[in-house]
Order: sequence, then structure tokens, then C-alpha cells
Amino acid sequence: MSTKRLLSLLSILPLPITSLLGYLIGLLLWIIPNKRRRITYINLNYCLPELSSTQKHSIARKSLINECQTLLEIPYIMNLSAPQLLSRIHGIIGIEYLQEALKKDKGVILAALHLGNWEVIGLYCSQLFTMTSLYRPQHRSPELDAFIRQGRQRFGAHLVPTDISGVKALHKALENNHLTGILPDQNPGRGTGVFAPFFNHPANTMVLLPKLAQRNHSTVLYSYAERLRWGRGFRLHFIPVNDGIYSKDKLQSASVLNKGLEECIRKKPGQYWWSYKRFNVVPEGDKSPYL
Repeated sequence: MSTKRLLSLLSILPLPITSLLGYLIGLLLWIIPNKRRRITYINLNYCLPELSSTQKHSIARKSLINECQTLLEIPYIMNLSAPQLLSRIHGIIGIEYLQEALKKDKGVILAALHLGNWEVIGLYCSQLFTMTSLYRPQHRSPELDAFIRQGRQRFGAHLVPTDISGVKALHKALENNHLTGILPDQNPGRGTGVFAPFFNHPANTMVLLPKLAQRNHSTVLYSYAERLRWGRGFRLHFIPVNDGIYSKDKLQSASVLNKGLEECIRKKPGQYWWSYKRFNVVPEGDKSPYL
């Protein structure tokens, strides 16, 4: 089956059905040895050594299930009308922080981490506010790339590339008091970040987000869409970032960013993307935990 046909099929399946399919596939990934399961356990042992084996097994199972549910339900989420999307959102915690931030006329940066279903945050916000988001093209699959672009921009969001032109577009958006979206928990690439503590280990961390915040003293909010059980929908969260994000010291501002990410993840560790090689780029002389 082609990528286009698969995406079309998933877009018409009801949310409870995709949730069930994701549950079953994720459960298989947890039971059968595979690359995602291996990386998940490496990250859990690396980041949460204080937990018991039973606790880590539980988080690993939930995380792999959540990952599969997210991937399968994205076509459905991106096919919803604005009223249909709103009907799947059951509760918004911290929306007052976003409303108050926009009143300051300095722009808002949403640090949307890979917790729950991150696509829901962008779709919800872009139908209410003018929004600009960084986007890394899916070069390996033109069909998937076109699908994601169309889906994320369907309510008016503006996607910009992860290069100098995209950074300039983000600056302009913030100067116009718009909303901007950045995924802050990914590896920015060697030489483009600083090694800041993340779960007590050095992680190559982006400096772009703090720099954007410092230029116009824009408000930064962590955001994520918590998945509710049995395909019932989502609960959105908006959480203020510590003022240390405005520090001119790159290491300090990056450390503050990561500390807040940790706190969000610890609230719902079973919904975090633990199969991502977050620590693959290491300081000179260190060894990757994935080897």
C-alpha cells in the first residue's frame, strides 16, 4: 500500500479505533526485541536510574504504545475541521498564561515537546492565533512531507525551514506579537548547540529558542497535548518557563530550558518519546550510550 493510500485510510478511522490499533502495535514493540524498544530502555536506564525495573518496564510499555498511537492518529487529527478538533479537547490547563503573554505585545514562543500528541498543540493554536513554526522537511518521503505540510498549515499556520531564513521569519513573527512554535527536545546537530544537563547527563541543546526569547523578551511556554485514555481525546497544557531562559549565558539558559522539559516529562513519563536518541551527540571524549 502506498504512503498516500495508507494516510487516507488512517484519516477516516475513528479515534478510538486508531487508539486501539496503536495500543496493539505498541504492545508488540514492547514484547518483541527491536530497535525502538532497545533505545527506549537505554534512555530510561540512563535518565531515570532511581526507578525500579518494574517502573521502567511500565513506562517503556506505555511510551511505545503512546508513540504508535500518535503516529497512527495524526492523519485523523489533521483531517478534522476546527469544530471537530475542539470537540476532541477536554480541558486546557494554563491557557491564561498564553492569553496574558499575548497582551504584552512581545510575541510568544511555544516550546512544544514530544509528549502526548504534539501535532494537536499546533493545530489548536493555529486556528486561534497567527502562528509560525519551524519545520524540517521529510526528504525521504515527498508524499509524507506534502501531507504534513498541508495538515499543519490547514488552519493558517506558516511553516518555515530550519535555516537562516526560517530564523528571520521567527524573529519577525515575534516582533509582530505572533505565536511561534519550536520542538525543543531534539538534537540540533553538533556545533549548533551547547551541552546542558538533561536528566543529569550532558545533552546537545538548542540555543536558538533562548536567543529568540532574549531578543524581544518574548514569553516562553512549554506546551503539550496529554492523551486521554481509550481515544477520548486530549487535555492541553501551557506552562511558563523560568526567567532564567533570558540569561545571556548560553549554558545557563539552555540548562533552564532542559530543567523545565524534565519537569513536564516527569508528570507523564509514559507519554514521552523515549525511543529517540537524545544523547547520540556527546561531548568530546565521551561515549554514546547507544553503542
